[in-house]
Amino acid sequence: MSSGRSAKERIVMAAMELFWAKGYNSTSVSDILSRTQLNSGSLYHAFPGKQDILIAVLEAYRDGIYPMLIDPAWEGVEDPVERIFALLARYRGLILETECTYGCPIGSLALELHEADPVVRELIAANFNAWTGAIERCLTEAGDRLPEATDRKALGEFVLTTMEGGVMQARTHRDVAAFDRSIAALRDYFEMLLARAARERAPA
Repeated sequence: MSSGRSAKERIVMAAMELFWAKGYNSTSVSDILSRTQLNSGSLYHAFPGKQDILIAVLEAYRDGIYPMLIDPAWEGVEDPVERIFALLARYRGLILETECTYGCPIGSLALELHEADPVVRELIAANFNAWTGAIERCLTEAGDRLPEATDRKALGEFVLTTMEGGVMQARTHRDVAAFDRSIAALRDYFEMLLARAARERAPA
């Protein structure tokens, strides 16, 4: 942990790592204190309870989605459709780096906290909305390369569903091929949409 960070920032960073590695319910306040080397007074001054830490973590993910995830994935990629697959390729890299133990932090929390407090549930939803919103903007930028009737919001949600399912299957099977098959099927679907749009644009 960087000594330049405030106690609150150190707690949030430690909780991000621990919630991802162990899950929210399996992470104790003692675990966070051990990771940050802070005393309990410093922690409870910043956060009254463990759920307050979870809320701060979800806000950090929501607010950091571009600098932490999307901007690095899209660096040097101009084509809006290819940006979608560049983002998915970033997840593939994370799967490989972790030897197929990677789980999407937000997806994992959504599955674990099936009876989440409304504030927590809304923040999880906001994280998903930020992710699908980035995909939807790519689809909008693609313009008439996609069929006129394409529901870009629904397609963005479908991309998210494909990513989350592929990540979960790769983790379960300990094999990135499970993820690759899902992304290949998604790529085929996009190719069909692009071909359909090209036919729509062709002169009668």
